[in-house]
Amino acid sequence: MTEDAYSAKDITVLEGLEPVRLRPGMYIGSTGQRGLHHLVYEVVDNSVDEALAGHATTIKLTIHVNGSLSVEDDGRGIPVGPHPTEAMDTLDVVMTKLHAGGKFDGNSYKVSGGLHGVGVSCVNALSEWLEVEVYRDGHIYKQRYEIGVPGGKVKVIGNTSLRGTKVTFKPDGTLLEATDFNFDVLSNRMRELAFLNPGLRILMRDERSDKSHDFKYEGGIVAYVELLNKNKTVLFDRPSR
Repeated sequence: MTEDAYSAKDITVLEGLEPVRLRPGMYIGSTGQRGLHHLVYEVVDNSVDEALAGHATTIKLTIHVNGSLSVEDDGRGIPVGPHPTEAMDTLDVVMTKLHAGGKFDGNSYKVSGGLHGVGVSCVNALSEWLEVEVYRDGHIYKQRYEIGVPGGKVKVIGNTSLRGTKVTFKPDGTLLEATDFNFDVLSNRMRELAFLNPGLRILMRDERSDKSHDFKYEGGIVAYVELLNKNKTVLFDRPSR
């Protein structure tokens, strides 16, 4: 056999989230600022999907002083409990398995955005740590992941009348060149999402500077055009609603 022979032993199989950590740019576009903020968009897109499905009305985004970021919604909450085909909790399936989600059969979500099941697991893979709280069925479920690995079993930590999901993650600086969230960049994206989803409220807060925004536009795209035309001489009639 020649020295440069190519055989079965040369074929590497990467399990779980290993491919994402090995080649992050393939999944989020870059390891710089653009890729960092793409992680946020993937989490937010899941919350927007809940709004599009008619189950959520509010999304809260918070940048924390410790370098982490939280996204919380008042949707149905990620399903928890034993998964019918995987030997783990359904929440762990969603957070640790690529291509796992509720957007493939066309039943749970008629309209959706993001990477369709890849997104939140990629965020988990590229985070130093990530915590999920699910408010569902009167309980608060919690799980913590370290570099994408579950810290144990999903636990019930209390009772609640709320519903929804809260994801908090801290980007992994050993894989990403940029880990400092830009409030203005995120604000522009959240405002666009609010315009694109009439009636959806998106609250933003930056604990580092105490900056905040409250986006909600009942007029949708028409309201966006009106904002662009503000203090300008328009050439056409006012857009109809």
